[in-house]
Amino acid sequence: MNPKTSSSFIFLSFFLLLSSTTAFNITRILGQNSDFSNFNDLLKQTQLASQINSRQTITVLAVDNSAIGAISGKSNDELKNILSLHVVLDYYDPQKLQKLSNKTALLTTLLQTSGKANSKIGFVNVTVTSNGIAFGSAVEGAQINSNLVKSVASQPYNISVLQISSPIIPQSIDAINANSSRANNNTSTSPPPSISPAGPPKKSPTASPSPKSAKAPAPSDDSADTLSAADAPADAPADAPADAPADAPSGAADAPAGDADAPGPSDDKSSGGRVSVGMFVSVFTLGVASWFSL
Repeated sequence: MNPKTSSSFIFLSFFLLLSSTTAFNITRILGQNSDFSNFNDLLKQTQLASQINSRQTITVLAVDNSAIGAISGKSNDELKNILSLHVVLDYYDPQKLQKLSNKTALLTTLLQTSGKANSKIGFVNVTVTSNGIAFGSAVEGAQINSNLVKSVASQPYNISVLQISSPIIPQSIDAINANSSRANNNTSTSPPPSISPAGPPKKSPTASPSPKSAKAPAPSDDSADTLSAADAPADAPADAPADAPADAPSGAADAPAGDADAPGPSDDKSSGGRVSVGMFVSVFTLGVASWFSL
């Protein structure tokens, strides 16, 4: 065999072997054991399966069908937060756990990377005891009572699936679930900002009154002085008003000097004015004659 061909074949085989050992599918691994069918379905339902498969190194703390009931009936967001706490971002098998320094450690989980976890809620506490290996929430005061049952599958050092006796559900995870639900409700129910429909600008009632309320503009003082007889109403009496006092002065000298609006004397009197003066003279003459006759 050609040395170059042999070298290429060895390199290709090594590459394929390396690829096969680093690639994994959590759904396929759990699907080989029917005891984890419910847990497997929840990983697919919450879309955590694809996130797990995208990692290079992972450890899944799986719960069988007999213990999964503790988290049944929860919303999809709640399930995702809880199950994310069961995905450790490192490779751990029983042998590695037994060799932990100080026999305890805090393990970072997928929940910690979600940005929702506060304090230590995104970590899992693993402790080696005289009775075996136990898991629990790293939140202060939480119980470490979920025991390691067995190793389900492993591909060192890429993926390890460990069965634990019960789900890890810290009490403080309810706050994360409540905040997630509140954020979703606000997003779905918050009304869109009101936008006034575009239209013609409203006109000021004083600048442009409506036809019903519009009034004819009052004539200015100048226009009142220049009105002609033809502009007077047709039914206006030709004579002076009947209620005018009989002894009213005929001259314009008695008119107040400060009244700018009072009409001044005019040489061109109307016919109505001459009639009124004549009647006044006649009545005055008759009165004087009657007085002398007495």
